[in-house]
Amino acid sequence: MLQEDNELKAKRCLVLLCDLHRRRVWFDDRTANAICRACFHPSSRIRISALSFLLGYERIEHGDDSDGSSAEDDMMSEKSDVFISRMAIYKAHHKGTLSSKKKKKAKLQRTIRSMKRKQRVSSENSNSCYHSPLNHLKDAQGFVEKLFSCLQTCNERFEVRMMMLKVVARTVGLHRLILLKLYPFLQKYLKPHQREVTALLAAAVQACHDLVPPDAVDPLFKQVINEFINDRSRTEAIVIGLNFVREICLRMQLLMTKDLLEDLARYKESREKQISTAARSLILLFREVCPSLLVKKDRGRNSDANARPRAFGEVIVASGVPGLELQQSDDDMNSENDESVYLSSDNEGAVYVNEDNYMLSAGAKSVYEEENDNRQEDDEADKLTSDTGDSDGLNEIDDEEEEEQESDGVDDIDEDKEDNEKLSTRKRKFVGHDEQQSAEGASLQAGAKAKKAAKIALANSKMPTFKIPDSEQLRRKRVDPAVFEARKKLTKEEKLESIRAGREERGKYQARAAVKQKKTGGLSNRQKAQKKEMPLAARRIKVARSRQEKKKKQRRAGKQFRGRKAWK
Repeated sequence: MLQEDNELKAKRCLVLLCDLHRRRVWFDDRTANAICRACFHPSSRIRISALSFLLGYERIEHGDDSDGSSAEDDMMSEKSDVFISRMAIYKAHHKGTLSSKKKKKAKLQRTIRSMKRKQRVSSENSNSCYHSPLNHLKDAQGFVEKLFSCLQTCNERFEVRMMMLKVVARTVGLHRLILLKLYPFLQKYLKPHQREVTALLAAAVQACHDLVPPDAVDPLFKQVINEFINDRSRTEAIVIGLNFVREICLRMQLLMTKDLLEDLARYKESREKQISTAARSLILLFREVCPSLLVKKDRGRNSDANARPRAFGEVIVASGVPGLELQQSDDDMNSENDESVYLSSDNEGAVYVNEDNYMLSAGAKSVYEEENDNRQEDDEADKLTSDTGDSDGLNEIDDEEEEEQESDGVDDIDEDKEDNEKLSTRKRKFVGHDEQQSAEGASLQAGAKAKKAAKIALANSKMPTFKIPDSEQLRRKRVDPAVFEARKKLTKEEKLESIRAGREERGKYQARAAVKQKKTGGLSNRQKAQKKEMPLAARRIKVARSRQEKKKKQRRAGKQFRGRKAWK
């Protein structure tokens, strides 16, 4: 029925399909494709209705950040959001003075607006909430080619043709299609005096992706630079051109050359703040993408010299499971069961564990190994002497000369042993001292390196960075024409009006004492405390204390002798 020539019947069918699809009752590919096919209906009214429904999903809805949001929306967000407690809402309306309640209400409104903004961003970024019928097209390439041919031959008014162009560009970017005839068609209209030029630039950016050959977009790219960015252009046109270059290079970095980027980067020295800001944003983008195209002074400290954009058609293919090498390294470390196990490192050097479970430093480890070697040598010597002693016990020796010679030989061996032990202890001391000094030097060097790395990290954290989205995020991202426009410079009167707009409910400024004097509604707590009657026991104590003080005063005052009077 939707494809019939009867306009009234087709109109009713389209309204029914759109309503059920919006309510997610008929939410399947067949319904989405039926709505998209309505863009080719003979009746212009049905075509416009279908195009407007498709663009309704693609429209970027910015949240109202002003204080003029409706009270119903605020109450709904307060009830639905778990981060705002009922006690906070109650305190904002019923607790504290007038000024403190105003502050609490303003803080509550800021929290609500930030949560609305987060919900909107999360809904745009999640695939489950992306329900545009364009996403469910079965033959996206055929749909785009047919709609673009209708755009080239139709005689509709400018608004309808702009709607058709937006749908074509959005479908090309969403499905990453190739439509090379689109870019020369857009090139004819990209001029500063063109009506709705920012919407046309947004459509051009939306239709660009990494699968489009750079040669097809290069004429359009150069025409925008020549028409918008030159010394004779107005400030608004230069800002629009620089923002367009940034957005299109975010998707196709191969369009930019070194000489062109050097010329565009010079606009950062412009006296107009809007132009310099746009040029700096372009420099920040290429610091992340390809710093080698920038002049050395514009690259920054934290730029990667090896970073470069991928060639046309280059795809990064994963050759293994990411993070698998970490698992293998853990297995290798667990399989090592050595007698000496490294535990930690400090200023005194590494710490080891020996066979007897004693902790030794790196300097003491060498001494410990030498002692073990000496012990083994002594044990072998004892075994040999014991064996020879047993054999000699069988043959009794009666000659005294042989005994004296043997005793002299044993004394010489003992003296040699003592000398060797003294030398070994000295060597051990020197070895331990050297190891300790080397460990201290290594720790100082490591501390200096860590301090230098911390300084570099602090400097890099202060520098602004540009987050590069991946191809999937760019595919789903909807380009807003307002991104290209320069912010309007407000006059002094407009700034004062915007300041006064938020102070309408605020009363005239008065001192705190004046506010207290005009206060109506009862006495303060201090005034009530002054008029409050004391308990009976406290009053008796007070009377007794005052009576005692009066007596002491009289005693101290006493009658004074002034001498005898002269006339008596």
